[in-house]
Amino acid sequence: MDLITIILIAIGLAMDCFVVSIAQGLNAKPGDKKRDGGAIIMAILFGLFQGVMPLIGYFGGRLFVDFFDRYAPWIALVLLAFIGGKMIIESFEKKEQKHDANWTIPYLLMMAVATSIDALATGVVFIPYPEKLWISIAIIAFVSFALSLVGYFLARQLKKIMHIPAELVGGVILVAIGIKIFIEGVCF
Repeated sequence: MDLITIILIAIGLAMDCFVVSIAQGLNAKPGDKKRDGGAIIMAILFGLFQGVMPLIGYFGGRLFVDFFDRYAPWIALVLLAFIGGKMIIESFEKKEQKHDANWTIPYLLMMAVATSIDALATGVVFIPYPEKLWISIAIIAFVSFALSLVGYFLARQLKKIMHIPAELVGGVILVAIGIKIFIEGVCF
């Protein structure tokens, strides 16, 4: 396995993190002092989970991966549909009742798990290449971290330019990612 292949795998795995970070950036309230720190914590957690999940898949072997291959699409769908559905519902509440992006650790951990479940099965790809495992994990973690930050700050800039119903868009994005992961996991 060459470096280009590893980087492409890392980018593919980081796309869910990128999109979820865009949703968080769209929901971030201007002037909120927690938002940039929360974005950094989110990016760290996304990078950490994206790196750890293939490691678990690698060491867990086929038995562990088969279990998660069977249930990962359902877990991701439920988590992301719940979070996204909640955001969609909140987007229709009165303006005074709207909530800012959620920066709590439990919420960010749930998002990190939901976006990294598909990375678990990727660990088996590295079984024939044990000498590439640690560099691959480092690249996957770094790319997920970096794209999470890029997505968040890109969304903040877009929000300044456009009037976007952020909570609604963010919720729809999360539900769509959950459905995508579910369809890929069940059909392919």
